[in-house]
Amino acid sequence: MASEMGLEAYFATMRQQGYITVHETPRFELDSYIQNYPGRSRFDRLLLIGQTSVALHIDALRAAVAEAKKSRDTGRYQRAAAYLRIRAPEEAEKLISKSWIDSTDATNAMQTKRLERELKVYKNNLVKESIRMGHEELGRHLEAIGNLMGAAEAYSRMRPDVSTPKHIVDMGKHLVSVYVQRKEWASVVSQLSKITGIQGADEEKLTQPYIMSMSGLGLLGQKSYESAASCFLAVDGSSTSITAATDGFLCANDIAVYGGLLALATMDRKQLQTAVLENNKFRAFLELEPHIRRAITHFVNGRYADCLSILASYRADYMLDLYLHWHLDAIYDKIRIKCITNYLVPYSCVTLESMEAAFSVPGQSVEAELAGMIRAKTINARIDSINGLVRMVKEKPRVRLHMDALKAVSSFEKTTLDRLRRVNIAAAELEVKSARKGLNAPDSGEVWFDRSTPVTM
Repeated sequence: MASEMGLEAYFATMRQQGYITVHETPRFELDSYIQNYPGRSRFDRLLLIGQTSVALHIDALRAAVAEAKKSRDTGRYQRAAAYLRIRAPEEAEKLISKSWIDSTDATNAMQTKRLERELKVYKNNLVKESIRMGHEELGRHLEAIGNLMGAAEAYSRMRPDVSTPKHIVDMGKHLVSVYVQRKEWASVVSQLSKITGIQGADEEKLTQPYIMSMSGLGLLGQKSYESAASCFLAVDGSSTSITAATDGFLCANDIAVYGGLLALATMDRKQLQTAVLENNKFRAFLELEPHIRRAITHFVNGRYADCLSILASYRADYMLDLYLHWHLDAIYDKIRIKCITNYLVPYSCVTLESMEAAFSVPGQSVEAELAGMIRAKTINARIDSINGLVRMVKEKPRVRLHMDALKAVSSFEKTTLDRLRRVNIAAAELEVKSARKGLNAPDSGEVWFDRSTPVTM
């Protein structure tokens, strides 16, 4: 009983911090899932699972503490330990090492001072390449210890000393890494645009997976779902590993999931067929996540209930994803609205019973959902609650033609009046013209009429 009370209190605290509690058990195994993400991204994903998953939070928090201890970032270690202390105080006392925190902080401080001294020497010697490398080394060190603001500043100071396209790309990648960790998505997109197309054809082919993947991630963070989908669908993973290309932020499975879900949310059936299912570049990613391909195929073939069923079965997995967690509800809502809208298109009248059978969700009413879509003008329909029918309101071609004709007449009248007014102004010689050369017009504050009469404005 005490354990259950502690569980409720813990997730109540997490909800107050803005995290959604995931009660369902995900399909993946934590150990095999987290192996896809090396570097600092692994800790971030473990911590999110520890903050949101009822089934995996204890294991994830333990793993997050262990992962943080492998690094030099004591702030992350203390943060994971604080969450573990809230949920399992006994385990936290066993795992947390105060002596490790003190010794690591001391080592980090000494390393920072050493790198700053070396950088000062490089600046005194006025060797641009040494100065660039000094800033880069200092930035990497600050990023590794969790001082992301200082790391971004150090990387930015490399700019005056870069001399080759490769140096510009390397500096941009460092800054993108920091901005992604700080979730500054506008800066991510802006920085990627600066390094796009500055290399030769061969080098650009190698950086294409990185640029498109991280651009998609930045646009996803900005909720530009359609643009993000285009970026993920354009990723070419044939030349390099996505995990290596993105420095561990994304893996090939993520490209398939992000690209497939965003395409479902923003593209129509024809676009899904040509841009996703027939896309040779993206097909290799879809093979890694066959359920995404099946969901898209069901949507294209008009089997909307099957499509939504597949997505619902994987919802818990996606809610534990570091970047989808904040957008999944909006993406799923868009897909559901598209399914309902496309389902109604061929019919003039549909029974509510058939709608319930196709789109029913436990605890929700399809009728209420349809009413909301009608109010939002997403669909043009009327609900007949007495007979249990949804009647589509088909727009009559004649009415549409009349409306277009009225708009054309109104536009013609406005244009004609403007032209008549212009003719009358010219006939009355009141037309304003710019000052002509050769006239002794004042430098400013006056406008000259055609009659060469200055008028002060």
